[in-house]
Amino acid sequence: MLDQKLKNRAIHRAKIIRGQLDGLIRAIEKEDYCPNLLGQSLSIQRSLKSLDAFILENHLRSHVKHQMQKKSEDEKAIKELINIYILSNK
Repeated sequence: MLDQKLKNRAIHRAKIIRGQLDGLIRAIEKEDYCPNLLGQSLSIQRSLKSLDAFILENHLRSHVKHQMQKKSEDEKAIKELINIYILSNK
């Protein structure tokens, strides 16, 4: 039940992140200035958060929406969201 538009955006974002990570690896290998490395690393982290948002949006729009409509699955959806919230704050 993956929304194709969100899937394509997530794949695009993941490929950008892969490129950013490859660039950071090259910069580390070249022993670039540490603040520049940190800047690249922080940029990658922001990109990962953006990817997380795409994935979470898909989960909410598809799986959670359907789970909340079924009384037998609503508690499962709530527990999953609580776990995601806990993981995001570690």
